[in-house]
Amino acid sequence: MNYLVELTLRVVAGAERLPEAVRDRHADYLKTQQRDDGGFAGRAGQSDPYYTGFALRALAMLGVLDEPIATRAGQFLGQQIDRPLGSIDFLSLTMGAALVEMAAGIDVFQKTGCRREEALTQFVKPLRRPDGGYAKSERGGPSSTYHTFLVTACKELAGAPPEDPDAIAQMIGSRQRIDGGFVEIDPARHSGTNPTAAAIGLLRMVDRLDDSTRTAAGEFLAAMQTEEGGLRANSRIPVADLLSTFTGLVALCDLGAADRIDAPAVKRYVLSLEQPDGGFHAGAFDDTVDVEYTFYGLGALALLENSLRT
Repeated sequence: MNYLVELTLRVVAGAERLPEAVRDRHADYLKTQQRDDGGFAGRAGQSDPYYTGFALRALAMLGVLDEPIATRAGQFLGQQIDRPLGSIDFLSLTMGAALVEMAAGIDVFQKTGCRREEALTQFVKPLRRPDGGYAKSERGGPSSTYHTFLVTACKELAGAPPEDPDAIAQMIGSRQRIDGGFVEIDPARHSGTNPTAAAIGLLRMVDRLDDSTRTAAGEFLAAMQTEEGGLRANSRIPVADLLSTFTGLVALCDLGAADRIDAPAVKRYVLSLEQPDGGFHAGAFDDTVDVEYTFYGLGALALLENSLRT
């Protein structure tokens, strides 16, 4: 099954088990964040595809991405296609477009005269690097573990197979460090939770995840759990954050290793960041909410509902 579709089904199943009051509180918060232009914004500034994508994914997780919301979001995303977009925004637009089409039957890419798959292929072609990965931008630079994951996931979502899975697997394999984790770019020495989660997802998509990698990566991710209960970004950072907690949980579930961490402690950590009026903080260090971290918070709670019941 498509990786992002499978992940969506997992979090939807877990979110359905959350208390109704929790679901309603965050659904109401997310709905209020839609701007007049149909998009969603971050903590400051105008609507953009990145935050719109996260808001749509969170609403879909809660089962409240209805046609009116999706139609307005689709109109906003359609207006962004003619603008110069960075890779993160374009790939976020691609994910959001898939949800808009599912909820409202709107083809965001129709105005381009080509299918979503074709538009995506054209956009990512200059990002491809000789090692089989994809860089963050056209302006040089090495391939990125995270961007290679995003491109491959979006291509899969659009019905396009990954280019040269063996090359991708070899590139990702070279980025696993002695502690079992993975790095974002080849010269990096210190593994991180987020590049490790991207690497594991990518290896699953290209069907190259072996047992030794599973074991080592699972041990690394388990070691990232802090006394707070959440997961930290890397071994040099003392505090947990909600992004690393969510991505770490996704990877641990992918590895079949969710039992290696203290799941009740993770749940207490995530709930400590939940706000009574809806939304989640990024960590104990944060005092603001946004749609991105609300997605991470809801996603983490959903995955924990699944793991705590098995």
